[in-house]
Amino acid sequence: MKHGKKYQDSSKLFDSAKLYDTAEAIDLCTKTAKAKFDETVEAHIRLGVDSRHADQQVRGAVVLPNGTGKTVRTLVFCKGENVDKALAAGADYVGAEDMMQKIQNENWMDFDVVIATPDMMGIVGRLGKVLGPRGLMPNPKAGTVTPDVARAVTEAKAGKIEYRLDKTNIIHCPIGKASFGAEKLQENFETLMTAIVRAKPAAAKGQYIRSCVIATTMGPGIKINPGRYAAVAPAENN
Repeated sequence: MKHGKKYQDSSKLFDSAKLYDTAEAIDLCTKTAKAKFDETVEAHIRLGVDSRHADQQVRGAVVLPNGTGKTVRTLVFCKGENVDKALAAGADYVGAEDMMQKIQNENWMDFDVVIATPDMMGIVGRLGKVLGPRGLMPNPKAGTVTPDVARAVTEAKAGKIEYRLDKTNIIHCPIGKASFGAEKLQENFETLMTAIVRAKPAAAKGQYIRSCVIATTMGPGIKINPGRYAAVAPAENN
């Protein structure tokens, strides 16, 4: 694959074969951001689990201390007094059957996070084929199926992200914008890694954190030494 001049220049800033300490890797990553827009910094973490097995799934959510730098649009499915609570917390869209029909009939998708009270899942479930593939389906583990809609909206707006394994046993997550600077990005990254380590399935054997790579939207990947995160993983159940 042929890369542009900016990508090639960025690649000269670091050794692609080296495993860097977290702080150094993130500092280098911010220096590779050369696009005219504020690039997102993403983390890609390969885990030593098999996502094909139900007892080795890794999924959850965490609030990044410095947010993601993205304006999050929230859609809340609820009724009654929860409508006012959701709106007071800053929800962008609130409704029930009307929102379901809008999505079904108009292919409306102007939102980034979907939150629902448990009693609304009968309605939201009908949108599974639309929301599921986009990673928008509310889920109790992610805190998006909850009776406390106000808290869920507040957390989503504050920079709550969901992490989950893909089919290749890798978690892909944004940890902020390049403009945040290395210190804030590292705080976000450490928060994400702590959450992933705590979510280690009991059925996981061997090295849990296999590799960590961070990259800006248009930049090359920089490898982080996964050893220190393996050291803080919970003891294995042998």
